[in-house]
Amino acid sequence: MTSPRPIPRVTDARGPLRPTGAGRAVAVLVLVALAALIPLLGPSAALHGTGEAEAPGAGGIALLRTVLFAALCIPVGELFVNRLARSLPATEGHPAVPRSWSPFAAAAGFAAALGLASVVATGNLVPDQVADIDAGGLYASRDGKLALLEVNAFLVAGLCAVSRRPVTQVCPLAAVVVAEALRAHPTTEYSPLAGSALTLVHLTCAALWAGGLLHALRVLRLWPGTAGAALLGLYARVAVVLLAAITATGVCSSLRRMPPETILEQLTGTAYGRALLAKVLLVAVVAALALWARRRLRRAADPLTACAPARAEVAVLGLAVAASGLLTALPVPIRW
Repeated sequence: MTSPRPIPRVTDARGPLRPTGAGRAVAVLVLVALAALIPLLGPSAALHGTGEAEAPGAGGIALLRTVLFAALCIPVGELFVNRLARSLPATEGHPAVPRSWSPFAAAAGFAAALGLASVVATGNLVPDQVADIDAGGLYASRDGKLALLEVNAFLVAGLCAVSRRPVTQVCPLAAVVVAEALRAHPTTEYSPLAGSALTLVHLTCAALWAGGLLHALRVLRLWPGTAGAALLGLYARVAVVLLAAITATGVCSSLRRMPPETILEQLTGTAYGRALLAKVLLVAVVAALALWARRRLRRAADPLTACAPARAEVAVLGLAVAASGLLTALPVPIRW
């Protein structure tokens, strides 16, 4: 949870100067590059010395799934924060909201889902040419049908985003979350429905938290003063519940795949465990930043001074999303 501070206007002898935003643009590009390196280089680094084999194209698959997760977070966060804003009487004088990024996110999600579907259509191998892709074969397998569902869901979400009722994105976005929850737990796994239920809650709360924080920061740039502080406070209260749900479901999911008596060994001895440990550390940093922002929100004379930990929290959340994409491309150490 967090929020930005309105950027002060700088003046000189000639009058006010507008900030160029060049520093912010460079910082965003650096963070995007770092987030892309995690899934691209992560599989080889995580697998080093474990004796586990790397799946073909693991880095590319991890990157595609990172893009898919990010594309899911953005519209979910926008819908969530806009709903919070409408419930606040203090925002009556601040009806403006930033331009929606949902259409662009849907396009990115559609491209990523299409790329992942092409991998499934070639027997979970990276296709060398278009002729290798058996699109019709997608209907013959569970993974293929789920991949097609995600492709179509992002396409519909994009159409809803540019319609007069963007709130209708809820249904296709929910379909993506359900498809991901089912895909993560094949029927050969012990109690797959329980695992899918945990993933469903985990992914939903994570999308609300990460996407909601990003959109809240964008909204607060247009809502200084009382309205911004009210929105930030409401988001902070909900974020506490989201963090608790993410932590609980994450712990339960980890214990299902790594029994308590082996979890310490697997956190350092398996690729999945190493990636999971990295993600846990990132989430711990995010939680610390959220606590810092919450303290500022409650005790500072100007609640919007919570902007400093806010931007840092968004950046670390982006890295956590990349770590989640990496986890999906690594062999799962299921031991019963």
